[in-house]
Amino acid sequence: MKVVGLTGGMGSGKTTVAKMFEALGIPVYIADTEAKKLTVTSRSIRKALIELLGEAAYSNNELNRSFIAQQVFNDNELLQKLNKIIHPKVRSHFKKWLKLQLAPYCVKEAAILFENGGYKECDYMILVTAPEEIRVERIMQRDRSSKEEIILRMQHQWSDEKKAPLADFIIDNSGKDDTARQVLEIHNSILNSLEN
Repeated sequence: MKVVGLTGGMGSGKTTVAKMFEALGIPVYIADTEAKKLTVTSRSIRKALIELLGEAAYSNNELNRSFIAQQVFNDNELLQKLNKIIHPKVRSHFKKWLKLQLAPYCVKEAAILFENGGYKECDYMILVTAPEEIRVERIMQRDRSSKEEIILRMQHQWSDEKKAPLADFIIDNSGKDDTARQVLEIHNSILNSLEN
């Protein structure tokens, strides 16, 4: 089965686009959601995270996300160690999930598909973009974060300019109506390429 990677910076609207593909009958794997589940259900991830960050990595049997964010956001080396614990588990979980899907193609949505090299395992790549001020506004409404915090977090991801040359399709998600049209065009384009 063909795998279509779906990525974009924080607040670009990846989730909105993913839901549009689901509405077209395409199975979507949301890597961040599955990673959150695995941090609770996988004993090996739990053990490794506690070894890396201490007992405070978990609180009430859940991943202590705010504590972890504070630890890794200004420590790139620690962030890379964290990713090396979680990403391989998510990758193998995705491969198992993929075998169960019955569709012409599936979508794998992940924030850092380009940064971590995951795009190399996809047949096509879709980049979702939106102007930075729109993205910041969306995140402020969603997370109740300050503008400064958001811009600091954005600096940990590649810019759209760096990602664009690696993408097969780019969706401008400035407004929802036009986004749905773009999704449908890409969907039809992928289906056409599978038939040829």
